[in-house]
Amino acid sequence: MTRSQPRRFRGPVQARSALNLRLVLAGFGLVTMTIFAVLAFWADVVWLGVVCAIFAVVAAVDLVVIQRRRAARRREEPGVRHSLFE
Repeated sequence: MTRSQPRRFRGPVQARSALNLRLVLAGFGLVTMTIFAVLAFWADVVWLGVVCAIFAVVAAVDLVVIQRRRAARRREEPGVRHSLFE
């Protein structure tokens, strides 16, 4: 057993995703890419506006996926609170 896994854990080490941190980063990406897309369209740089709008859509989809995973984790571990980096 290595030091990187908890003492009570007997199976293979499983990767854990920092869902709360991913949620914050995806929200930041959505807001910034939306603002950049609006500014790019306003400045008549259409290609940049389209690229930023695509990134904003990707961030919105990522937010939905993260929320679904957080809801599933909440169902599996009721009453457990997770920090931002957990």
